[in-house]
Amino acid sequence: MDHIYNLSLIRNIGITAHIDSGKTTLSERILYYTGKIHQIVEVRDKSGAGPTLDAMDLEREKGITIQSASTYFKWKDYHTNLIDTPGHIDFTVEVERALRVLDGAILVLCAVAGVQSQTITVDRQTRRYNVARIAFINKVDRSGANPDKVLQQMKEKLNLRPVLVTMPIGLEDSFAGVVDLLKMKAVYFEGNNGEIVVEKDIPDELIEEATFRRLQLVETLADFDDEIAELYLADEEVPTEVIIPVLRRLTISHLVTPVYVGSAKKNKGVQPLLDGVGMFLPSPDERENEAFDLDNSEAKVKLSCDIDKPFVGLAFKLEDGRFGQLTYMRIYQGKVRKGDVIYNTKSKKKIKVPRIVRMHAQEMHDIEEAYAGDIVAMFGVECYSGDTFTDGTVNYSLQSMFVPTPVIELSVAPKEKTTLSNFSKALNRFQKEDPTFQVMRDEETGETIIKGMGELHLEIYIERIKREYNCEVVVGKTKVAYRETITRRADFNYTHKKQTGGAGQFARVGGYVEPIPATEGKEHEFVDQVVGGVIAREFIPACDKGFQEQLKEGILIGQPVVNVRVVLNDGQTHPVDSSELAFKLASKYALKEALAKAGPVILEPIMKLEVTAPEEFQGVIIGQINQRRGIIMNTRIDNGFVVIEAEVPLKEMFGYSSDLRGVTQGKGEFTMEFLKYSSVPKSVQDELIEEYRKSKK
Repeated sequence: MDHIYNLSLIRNIGITAHIDSGKTTLSERILYYTGKIHQIVEVRDKSGAGPTLDAMDLEREKGITIQSASTYFKWKDYHTNLIDTPGHIDFTVEVERALRVLDGAILVLCAVAGVQSQTITVDRQTRRYNVARIAFINKVDRSGANPDKVLQQMKEKLNLRPVLVTMPIGLEDSFAGVVDLLKMKAVYFEGNNGEIVVEKDIPDELIEEATFRRLQLVETLADFDDEIAELYLADEEVPTEVIIPVLRRLTISHLVTPVYVGSAKKNKGVQPLLDGVGMFLPSPDERENEAFDLDNSEAKVKLSCDIDKPFVGLAFKLEDGRFGQLTYMRIYQGKVRKGDVIYNTKSKKKIKVPRIVRMHAQEMHDIEEAYAGDIVAMFGVECYSGDTFTDGTVNYSLQSMFVPTPVIELSVAPKEKTTLSNFSKALNRFQKEDPTFQVMRDEETGETIIKGMGELHLEIYIERIKREYNCEVVVGKTKVAYRETITRRADFNYTHKKQTGGAGQFARVGGYVEPIPATEGKEHEFVDQVVGGVIAREFIPACDKGFQEQLKEGILIGQPVVNVRVVLNDGQTHPVDSSELAFKLASKYALKEALAKAGPVILEPIMKLEVTAPEEFQGVIIGQINQRRGIIMNTRIDNGFVVIEAEVPLKEMFGYSSDLRGVTQGKGEFTMEFLKYSSVPKSVQDELIEEYRKSKK
């Protein structure tokens, strides 16, 4: 396939939606009308109620051909990369990356349910990554469909300025087609699957409504554009060729959202939406992209879609293919050819690119080179999700190297010994995909421990081990990842000596420990203030090693010690008996003694909780949060729903989802993300220490 390199004709888009608004059915129709698949397969759940798929399940359901993270199609002149955005937005780094590589998005809304809680979440996420979007009000054939209500909710709940570009001809059972308000034509979808688009005159009974709605569109644009405002005020006709570029500019700058209507399931209204993707969503060179310059303490640098500049690309998703790891890469600058050597700025490794492909539903098309603005997949490029590649002449990273610390852990083991290799394959792959998912081995008990950002985060991975690797898992009790710290300065002066026949061991270390404010963002710091050679220079690294070892295991409940500065300023070396081992041990024991004197406390993860439920449940929800040692930060009423923001210790949040459902008749929803570590109350600390002592017996 020849790839015509014309940036203005490339679109990188995703489809975002609340679960159950028909995202999958819409993707399926798009692939059908653009010739990617040759038959439409309905997605049904067990009750036959139509699409109820989340993106995570998308790939597993038969008949869906988005086998890949990114599929590519051509509609009229436009080359579009469609990227599948995962469903559980609050918990996966994966979503963040998928959105990072998008330039535009289609927001799907249900004509009956309108703006729902997850719609608000995906909206927040899209804004965070500055992704321009157009909207599609789906299911206008369902009873109770009311597009005007949805437009109103888009204004009130999402603070968008929606403008209708197509309006429905009839609603509910009588939905027959759409009126294109730009061309002022009625559009019908004929043929077995609505693949034949037929334009006719607008039916007489709808001319008045169509004229009024077109006027509303012009009126909204007049607020932002002088030329349209003049024509509008003079009561003159505003030509479509004037409207389109203005609407495009306002969509890209997030001032206005074009809205299309239709029913994906009934094959109506999808093709005009595809026209809208080309007409109104940005091409890669209309977005500003930045990287962090690692040679210049992560200073931001602008990237340009210039193919003659140094190559910069982001590996945003990994997949296990038949030929090994398939790495999806968005190219931000420059170009890459098959056989080029590219450089991973995180692992510092050089890799020769053996094969570049473009995903074409389930097929792969080999291509020789790929350019800035494009999304391609590569085989044989071993890396982690989120790694940045360059041609080696620049040292940029496309995302800050900061990875949030996991706050929750579980012990896991395969049920059957025979599935052990699948179990370890799964854990290796997930660690590569998601840096916030960590795996370690508990040396004392021999258990495998997985760590993550929350209960749901780990639940999803356990579910994936079962489904994708056919491996049943035995799960231990969820544990919170505590930390320890100190509250005051304490001095140490420790001598380690051991005399056995022959050479002994001797080392003395002196100095102090002090707390570092958490705001500095440093977990620990080692300061070497030794003067006059009282500790030989070659033993200083061994001292640091000893301190580090002790910081891994605090003295209260054996958890890592954070926000501590260790200052070494005195000591003594023996000309014969001193060694690295002696200084390492001296430092370790010295720190252990000092920590005990420095007012040690236990820190627990505090989560930012946001609960949304119908207004009448406000009292019981607040009561529940108070019982869980939560602090209410803010409450607001929004369209009959109360939104409560609070800060709650993670330890108290286990089982919260079923409790919340219980008191709100299943209508309450919540999202939760890690906020900070803070010290536990004295009573809780005593309890934790007691538990720890018992477990050690």
